[in-house]
Amino acid sequence: MEPYELSLADASTAIASGTLSPVELAESALNRINAVEPQIHAFATVTADLAMSQARAAGEEIAAGKYRGPLHGIPLGVKDLYNTAGIATTSSSKVREHFIPDTNSAAVTALADAGMVMVGKTHTHEFAFGAVTPTTRNPWDVTAIPGGSSGGSGAAVASGSCLVALGSDTGGSIRIPAALCGTVGLKPTYGRASRFGVASLSWSLDHVGPLTRNVTDAALVLNAMAGYDSRDPASVDLPVPDFTSGLERGVRGLRIGIPVNFYTERVDPETAAAVASAVSVLEEQGAELVEVRVPRAESIRAAEWGIMMPEASAYHRNALRTTPELFTPEVRALLEIGETILATDYIDALRVRQLMKQEWQRMFADIDVLMAPSVAAPAVSADDPRVYWPDGTVEPATDAMVRLSAPANLTGLPAVSVPCGFSASGLPLGMQIIGGPFEESTILTVARTYELVTDHVGRIAEMSLATS
Repeated sequence: MEPYELSLADASTAIASGTLSPVELAESALNRINAVEPQIHAFATVTADLAMSQARAAGEEIAAGKYRGPLHGIPLGVKDLYNTAGIATTSSSKVREHFIPDTNSAAVTALADAGMVMVGKTHTHEFAFGAVTPTTRNPWDVTAIPGGSSGGSGAAVASGSCLVALGSDTGGSIRIPAALCGTVGLKPTYGRASRFGVASLSWSLDHVGPLTRNVTDAALVLNAMAGYDSRDPASVDLPVPDFTSGLERGVRGLRIGIPVNFYTERVDPETAAAVASAVSVLEEQGAELVEVRVPRAESIRAAEWGIMMPEASAYHRNALRTTPELFTPEVRALLEIGETILATDYIDALRVRQLMKQEWQRMFADIDVLMAPSVAAPAVSADDPRVYWPDGTVEPATDAMVRLSAPANLTGLPAVSVPCGFSASGLPLGMQIIGGPFEESTILTVARTYELVTDHVGRIAEMSLATS
């Protein structure tokens, strides 16, 4: 096994024991990037010199007895929305092609303080406004999309180019690429992790979190990212538990909500079957299944877009006035549409969201977690990013992908996407586990239980690499 194939937890154990050095691990990740990048294009910028410098420093610190913990010396990819001091942060857009921040975002600072080694900045759908990431391809099938907007992060982790990558999630953009690329994607509760220094899509829906090889790795990264930050107005001042504690306590007695509506509508049969199988696995492990009806299902899509569109347009107002030609036609059109939404419609969407949050809270009085498909279908063709349904209708990929992930953004609830199988064509399938407010430990425990008794989690895409 090559070092890049290790999970964060396994690499951390090897580094702590002295059987693997941070330099060896960084070299392995960078070699992997060189091998797969011509096919998947996951990175906007590869920071090889910085990575080797940080890896050498990590090795020297560890040798001197200054071990910082399980993230020390671990290769990290950073979504190109996150500010990185002295390194271009373009948001995969010509609008910010020459933007080089002076300071790091809060998350990058936290992970740097934990000793992580940054190998590069990963591509996003321009300003995170989409669920495709057209610059990047899926490692499991390079003709397919990786999902978005954190598509570069999903592809990088799935291909072995880094052990962890940061993403952001406004309508599902951590969970969507996690599902399509076969990784774990964790969206914490709104306010759990600071968004300071991260380009916004929709400030009242934006979340930040990691994409990782497995569930334990996600918990380890969240340990470092979580916490109060006065620079983020949404940040919540609550104690941060050790998210790795109790991960393997099992699910006996936990109540898993099984939706009978919304998450069952217009879902690919292979995806639905994989999620149903996962539910059965957890029932066999002692979980109790409880059927639930998703409240206000008919308002979810309208509320998500009714909030996201005008908030995005407000954020980009100046650039839309001064350099509109620098946006891609797709994103420029969305921003211009957002400016046409009436303030009264925006307020109505906010009101609906508040009612949704209250009704979801009542639903969670009867369950501990909700389980559902992460996305409605496997990855679609990058040349034709649409879902073709059996009834003859066609759905744009962004609509199909965001449709099932949006509720956790509207409610602000924590959610984790976990691989739960493969389609007949070999593409990953994902399920999401949604919990109550600040119940990251609970959703991670359910995900970890599933991971332990199945073999879907932790795989690296087996790519056919071109040789010279």
